[in-house]
Amino acid sequence: MPRIGSTPFAFPEFHGATRRLVLWNLAAYFALLLAGLVSTANAGLLALSFEFTPGLFLHGGLWQPFTYSLVHLTLLGTLFELLSLWFLAGFLEGTHSSNWVMGLYAASVVGTAIAAVAIYECSHTLGFSAGAISLYGCFGGIFGLLVAIGTLYGDVQFMLFPLPIGIKARYLAVIYGLITVAMLFGQQRMYAFAQLGGALAGLFYIHMAPRRGLSLGLSERWYGLRNRYYRWKRRRAARKFEVYMRSQGRTVRFDGQGRQLDDDPDDKKRWN
Repeated sequence: MPRIGSTPFAFPEFHGATRRLVLWNLAAYFALLLAGLVSTANAGLLALSFEFTPGLFLHGGLWQPFTYSLVHLTLLGTLFELLSLWFLAGFLEGTHSSNWVMGLYAASVVGTAIAAVAIYECSHTLGFSAGAISLYGCFGGIFGLLVAIGTLYGDVQFMLFPLPIGIKARYLAVIYGLITVAMLFGQQRMYAFAQLGGALAGLFYIHMAPRRGLSLGLSERWYGLRNRYYRWKRRRAARKFEVYMRSQGRTVRFDGQGRQLDDDPDDKKRWN
C-alpha cells in the first residue's frame, strides 16, 4: 500500500502489471536495436510500420494504436519513460489490481491515438494544416497514469528528483498539463493534443471502469446478462406451463422468478 503523505524518492515494488509493462517496452527497444544492427533501413521501416501515423492508420494500419507505445528511438527518452512507468504504475498497483492498472494504461494509450486521429481529420475537414504527426513511445500512457494519481491521491507528496523538494501529486499533474497546453501553441501542437487525449481517456477510465479491472468488469457484465436471459427463459417456461395445466383442469402459480407457488405453505413437494 502506498503511504499517504510525504513520499521519499523510492521506486515501488517491481511486480505484476508494472513489471510486464516495463519489460515489454524494454524488449521492444532492444528488438529495434538488434534490427538496426542487421539493417538500418529495415529498422527504420519497422519503426515506421509500428509507429502511429493517422494517415496510415486510416488506410489499413489498424494495429498502430496498440503498437506505437512500444517504439522507442532514443536511449535517454526510453530511460525516462521506463523509469516513469515503473514509478507511476507501481504506485497505483499498491492500491489497485494489476488488471485495473493495465486497463488504465491501455485506455490512455488508445485515447492518445484517438485524439491524434481526431485532430488529423479536423485539419482536413476545416482546411487548416495541423502538421505531420507520428506518435511513438508510451508518453500517452504515462500521462494517463499521472492524471489518475493526481485525481485519486492528490494529497500524496513526491520528491522532485534530484531536488529535495516535495510536491503534491495534484500539483504535479496540473503542472504537466499546463506544459502540454503550452505546447499547443508551438511546433509540437499535434503531439500535445494527442497527449491531452491520453489524459482525458485516463480520467474517463478511473471514473467509469470497475475497480478490479476492465476485463473483469466486462466478464461480470457478460455473466449478468447471461443470468438475466436464463431467468427470462424460466419465467416464459413457467407461463407456458400455467397455460398447459389450466387446459388439464388444474391451477398452478409461479412467482416472478419462475418458481412454483403452492396454496399449501407446508407442502414439501414445492420445487424451486
